[in-house]
Amino acid sequence: MSVVIVTGSAGLIGSEAVRLFCQKGETVIGIDNDMRSEFFGEGASTRWQRDLLIRDYKNYIHHDVDIRDQSAIETIFREYGSDISLIIHAAAQPSHDWAATNPSVDFAVNANGTLILLEHTRQFCPEAVFIFTSTNKVYGDRPNELPLIELEERWEIDPSHRYYQGIDESMSIDCTKHSLFGASKVAADVLVQEYGRYFGIRTACFRGGCLTGPNHSGTQLHGFLAYLMKCVMTGRSYTVFGYKGKQVRDNIHSEDLVNAFHDFYKAPRRGEVYNIGGGRFSNCSVLEAISLCEEITEKSLNWTYTESNRVGDHMWWISDVSKFRHHFPNWNPLRGIREILVQIFQSNTDRWV
Repeated sequence: MSVVIVTGSAGLIGSEAVRLFCQKGETVIGIDNDMRSEFFGEGASTRWQRDLLIRDYKNYIHHDVDIRDQSAIETIFREYGSDISLIIHAAAQPSHDWAATNPSVDFAVNANGTLILLEHTRQFCPEAVFIFTSTNKVYGDRPNELPLIELEERWEIDPSHRYYQGIDESMSIDCTKHSLFGASKVAADVLVQEYGRYFGIRTACFRGGCLTGPNHSGTQLHGFLAYLMKCVMTGRSYTVFGYKGKQVRDNIHSEDLVNAFHDFYKAPRRGEVYNIGGGRFSNCSVLEAISLCEEITEKSLNWTYTESNRVGDHMWWISDVSKFRHHFPNWNPLRGIREILVQIFQSNTDRWV
């Protein structure tokens, strides 16, 4: 029996991973205690997604467990032991702003929780593959030092610049302002690398840009595209924070990301780091995203602008995914920004409207 453990299993990336591996016939153990609702309120709860997974997949076993609970995590790892072939760690406190309100909980979830999972992997299933959903926020605000050009609806970088096709893994993570969230994810990211390089476990950090898709329980503090579309569809007010609304993000569909996880699982390496996102294929500024949402819904967004940007926020981020594609040449992101937004709209009309 092959067992896959997915943390944050009712979240955007976790639920996508559960579906993929359940459909491939694996026994999938989900770990998710819906802390998202504690972080961001009832509207961000992932219970609806948990219930769908339990309903749809008989080979899915859900555990309402906190990843900080060493005893509960040990019970799960001890039960399945060497049958565990893959751990996808997608549970996290994901917000810049929330982290500043409670740094201790943020660090305990993101850093200590990751350490607990890594150590139990080492003790009970050292041959397993460990995939960590990291973030481009480990680079702090260093991307803001790039020579950006202001266009009508976005910030952009000169086509002659080495990062025009995207920022690669060579960018330093040191001596920048990360936000407390970014700092806790740096700690986890480095731990995942170290368990690969020091202990020889087959680990990878996937440093994502904006991760998105129709299963995202978007909220103001996390879930850019899903929350924006929700505001347009429901008439809720939306706030744009700084940079004239021209800040650029690449956006990768959760299914495209999980397919990348699967490719790594099939041919793993040790202590790897990958920048992963929509790249030049799928990116937009906030202003461009607003226009697309309004076009798709045929509604106008009620939005306001505040001059203060979020601490450590990027003015421009596009991922260079060439390293991952060099290692796994059959992988390509399939869904561009318009298709992603149309899917978010169509999938959530009944739930939101």
